[in-house]
Amino acid sequence: MAGCAARAPPGSEARLSLATCLSGASVLALPLLTRAGLQGRTGLALYVAWLNALLLLLLHQPPRYQIAIRACFLGFVFGCGVLLSFSQSSWTHFGWYMCSLSLFHYSECLVTAVNNPKSLSLDSFLLNHSLEYTVAALSSWIEFTLENIFWPELKQITWLNITGLLMVVFGECLRKVAMFTAGSNFNHVVQNEK
Repeated sequence: MAGCAARAPPGSEARLSLATCLSGASVLALPLLTRAGLQGRTGLALYVAWLNALLLLLLHQPPRYQIAIRACFLGFVFGCGVLLSFSQSSWTHFGWYMCSLSLFHYSECLVTAVNNPKSLSLDSFLLNHSLEYTVAALSSWIEFTLENIFWPELKQITWLNITGLLMVVFGECLRKVAMFTAGSNFNHVVQNEK
């Protein structure tokens, strides 16, 4: 993105990421395709292949494609999370988790693009945050799966799940307000010295 910024007009990375994030979230239309006769997995595979081919054709420049594919992936995960949230299964709350996690990662980049474009890079998505972050995320997925298999009643405590979701939403809003307040002083590099 930073290499792209010298050639692209200001704000173009934000618009590109928003458009491709929304195109990834269009996976929400997948139930319509399955009603039209496509099998679920076949429809999903065709959708992902079509979306990637479209991005490759439209954005053949490597920096713009790298932005687009990350934003599209996060939009796709968000859309899948929404579908899972309304699935009436024991995985409903994992759909909430998918939505909040993908929204966090995408909004980190979008707010940086709007608020501090000079510090914008592909790392602004925070997808490659750190080994510790990756281990924590994978551990949470494994924990949810094991609890869902062995103690599914834990996942059905609605008031607790809604409380957790509200805490996530509040924390995310607080972080974004802090990013906007810090303005150009905010970046994703942890600094130990002034």
